[in-house]
Amino acid sequence: MRVMNRGALMLLGLLVAGCGGLQQDPGEEVKAQACPAGVASRTKVVNAPGASPYTWLEGLTDVQGALYFTVTPVETGGTVLWRSNGTEGGTVQVKVFPAGVFAEGDAVAVGNKLFFQLVEQGTGMVQLWVSDGTASGTQFVRAFTPDFNGPSLRSATAINGRLVFFHLTQSATTELWSSDGTSAGTVLVANLTGVLALYFNQTLQVGNGLLFFRTQGGGTALWRTDGTPAGTTFLKQLDAGAVSIAQVGQAGDQGLFVLRDGTNQEVWKTNGTAAGTLRLDTFGQPVRLIGGLGSKVYLARGAQLYSLSLSGGDKTFITTLSRDTADQTHYVQRAVASGGALYFSVALLGLSPQPDDVRLWVTNGTASGTRELFRSLARSDDSSSPVFATGAGAVLFTGSPDGTRTRPWFTRGTVATTGRLANVNVPVVIKLDPQPFVRAGSRVFFPATDETGLEQLWSVPASFSCPPGVAAPM
Repeated sequence: MRVMNRGALMLLGLLVAGCGGLQQDPGEEVKAQACPAGVASRTKVVNAPGASPYTWLEGLTDVQGALYFTVTPVETGGTVLWRSNGTEGGTVQVKVFPAGVFAEGDAVAVGNKLFFQLVEQGTGMVQLWVSDGTASGTQFVRAFTPDFNGPSLRSATAINGRLVFFHLTQSATTELWSSDGTSAGTVLVANLTGVLALYFNQTLQVGNGLLFFRTQGGGTALWRTDGTPAGTTFLKQLDAGAVSIAQVGQAGDQGLFVLRDGTNQEVWKTNGTAAGTLRLDTFGQPVRLIGGLGSKVYLARGAQLYSLSLSGGDKTFITTLSRDTADQTHYVQRAVASGGALYFSVALLGLSPQPDDVRLWVTNGTASGTRELFRSLARSDDSSSPVFATGAGAVLFTGSPDGTRTRPWFTRGTVATTGRLANVNVPVVIKLDPQPFVRAGSRVFFPATDETGLEQLWSVPASFSCPPGVAAPM
């Protein structure tokens, strides 16, 4: 959530002014695609003239084809909940909250309702709310004590028609809750100790259950909950000692996770059952999950790409990603599957905290089908470049060839089918934040700072085409 990272984002606010030209390396001119004005367009002015440039759109969430989001004046609070059907007239305020109330944490769709969180500045209490898209149907559910390290309601997930989430208390215990959207139907499921990785939302939704990790008796275990006391159970022992969770991911209907056990990194899969929770392989140095294609999962060990069979073993080296100098190391930030390929952003880490560069790659699981598509993406030491599949062939990302402004770009898997979507600034994504692009219905929405000088709601049809256009750097 960007409000909780004001220091880094005040710097971002200083960088959003102006358009500038794309920097281009000699000899790398490629005839790329380009979108004319109007393919992506502003849906609505939601920040009126005179608003603070640090008043942002947050919590963009698809609820059965309708987009919900919040706008919070950063200095005063007074969060406004909005709903949009993709048209200017159909983008409306649902409820205006009083001053001193700020949006916080994740918003989650459960059926035809939106669950969202607010924090009351005076008391610090975290409020859980639910909305059906109308003012009268936007109701307070329950208040929770805050956690001073960040949002206290974590890993909120829709399970069996209810919201299931963890409350991080100010004591050592973690509370598991379930809610149907009413005060009476919001119930404490269990008090738990030793729950791991909730600050990083490292849980897994697999089938009709939420999987999470615990330390018990000195060991590390995988647990499962369906939001009921009887359905909150131990699933499988993962390690006899206390190990950390390096990463979680998804490959189709399979959950993936990486355990950090000393110098070893263990790659696991789970289908939500004890028998289906298996260690696939072990690496002697850090690895990063990229994703799954077919019967395989792909990962990066530094610059080296590997595949593993989802049935176990069959570790296969694919190729090595390029770099500029021998001192640079690779770090995969985010990835998405689209059209039989994996698209992923990779930071090149050098001697400074900020990456030397962040580049977009694509792979179909073969050496010949692995190629660099674009340089440079947004790069800073606390950001993570988003990669988003529209579901209609194109993949969206944020490009920053000049090293400051982050424009929306698209690709269909080749340099020649890569182009800039619009001449607006998309906000930098803090590493733990959701990405800015959200599909609702037939459109993909995103926040962008445009000629108004303020962040507004923009969107593009999920299915769009743009002709060959101006030369653009790789």
